[in-house]
Amino acid sequence: MRLQANIIPKHNFMHLKFINTVIIIAIATATATGQIAPKTASADSAPLTYAAHRVYDTRHKRFTDFESLLADATTADVLFLGEQHDDPITHALETAALAGLTRRRGNIVLAMEMFERDAQSSLDGYLGGRISESDFLAASRPWPRYRSDYRPMVEIAKSYHWPVIASNVPRRFASLVARRGLAGINDSVPSAERALVARAFNCPHDDYFDRFASMMGDMSGHGAPVKTQSEQEKKATLERVYFAQCVKDETMGESIAIAYAAAPPRALVVHVNGSFHSDFRMGTAERAERQLPGKRIVVVSFVPIADLDSADGTAQKKLGDYVVFTLAPPKSASSP
Repeated sequence: MRLQANIIPKHNFMHLKFINTVIIIAIATATATGQIAPKTASADSAPLTYAAHRVYDTRHKRFTDFESLLADATTADVLFLGEQHDDPITHALETAALAGLTRRRGNIVLAMEMFERDAQSSLDGYLGGRISESDFLAASRPWPRYRSDYRPMVEIAKSYHWPVIASNVPRRFASLVARRGLAGINDSVPSAERALVARAFNCPHDDYFDRFASMMGDMSGHGAPVKTQSEQEKKATLERVYFAQCVKDETMGESIAIAYAAAPPRALVVHVNGSFHSDFRMGTAERAERQLPGKRIVVVSFVPIADLDSADGTAQKKLGDYVVFTLAPPKSASSP
């Protein structure tokens, strides 16, 4: 299922009003084409579509509305948007969140898991108008469905002249750790590229490790044929893959802290990532909090479900400060 877009002139962002628990997708501004400002608008249009969702405030143990979530998030120093990568309504609401925040704050920094640190120069070049979008995309290895899922957010940032931070570790270094462990960073990463990875790593076998191990299941097929791996080898493989996850979290957490320190006073850093990296305030969220003591961090987790009327916020209350339940698309209409 693809959410179609409507053309919303830039100045309308300052006057948009949200409807309690249902947001008009017009503010998502072109999930297919990414139109944000009049400069990028076209003649394409489609009927307005609703982004069906419900918002649960875990601290007050009650359902609330998206506008109240944004009003609270405006007072934060860091806002995590923990997404489901394959859910179109999640992506529409992330874009809506950025649009809503512009009505409340001017100092916003957008940071994204979807770009790796070595793509920062091309990202800056595009935002600054020095290179074309096609050249930017050719150099930055965008994620699948970039045009529908992530371009709208980048275009909002470009329109408002916000910095966009490529927060993630280059995947080749994460793959290196998955094969060789943390020692691979010191042994094989050239000194000229060492700044592309976090300075330090903390990878304890804690609750986050347990969650990761449960998610990954049997790792026997990763890195060696199933028949040749003993139980000890399977555990070693799992640990190396977990270390690669930690390298991602440490790098993104450090990127957030650096971006916050470099921003003007009272900046809000909005970090977009897969929800596993911030659920339960673990992973990237824990690393960022460790490096930003005393700063207010708000975690939002998006959870697609088949029936919004049966949403149970109490069952998900530990995921973050807010849980946004979205209406999951029918499986037959899901994006590949």
